[in-house]
Amino acid sequence: MLTDSSLVDDPAVTTVLVVVSAIFGLLVGSFLNVVIVRVPAGRSVVRPRSACMTCGKPIAERDNIPVLSWLLLRGRSRCCDEPISGRYPLVEAGTAIAFAAVAAWVGLSWILPALLYLAAISIALTIIDLELKRLPNAITFPSYPIAAALLTLAALAEGEPGRLPRAVICGIALYVLYFLLMIINPRGMGFGDVKLAGILGLYLGWFGWEHAIVGAFLGFLVGGLVGIVLMLIGRAGRKTQIPFGPFMIIGTWLALAFAAPVASWYLDRSGLS
Repeated sequence: MLTDSSLVDDPAVTTVLVVVSAIFGLLVGSFLNVVIVRVPAGRSVVRPRSACMTCGKPIAERDNIPVLSWLLLRGRSRCCDEPISGRYPLVEAGTAIAFAAVAAWVGLSWILPALLYLAAISIALTIIDLELKRLPNAITFPSYPIAAALLTLAALAEGEPGRLPRAVICGIALYVLYFLLMIINPRGMGFGDVKLAGILGLYLGWFGWEHAIVGAFLGFLVGGLVGIVLMLIGRAGRKTQIPFGPFMIIGTWLALAFAAPVASWYLDRSGLS
């Protein structure tokens, strides 16, 4: 997965990469806040410029610095002194942490841009789905060509073009699986989940067959466990509709990080390796 450059194993290079990724994550997180608010409403993410959610006055550049501006303003708007949701700095800081974690995990690798993109849409889609029970086409549809391009670049640059057919097969397989589940139980599965499944399948398949299998399984496992907990604490009933996209995303990231070592451990223990 990693490049053959000697820079890959240099701790100083890795440290710089992680710091730069974190800073980039802060900027991307600021943009994701715009995406989360505007995309579900069908508004442009480019124009007009960011404005106060209460009085509509444009936000000054000095008040638009990720995390820092919110802290300096003590969580209140400069123009009308109304509270600013704590979600904004949390998304920015969370994206920075996610980008730094991904960079520390894969290091100086061609797959890094693809995974950073996946991290960004994972955060945006998770929040939107939890708040609105939607996975907007404006995010999922463009993610297919973008993910395909980034994964293709990584596979060719690393001299492993064989990853691409597997990624396509797994993307189609997960799309079809979720489509059938939607047909069988339309109340429990939406078409947004189906479209997301194809994207996640591309990533899982790029890494390996075991990643795709484990990722699909973990999505249902995590969703089931959370559903049981919510029912036990009285926050949900048997007929309560719970957004499934976040569980699909969690399952995918867990599989990307742990499917290979777990599969290797299992094969060694079973004597099949």
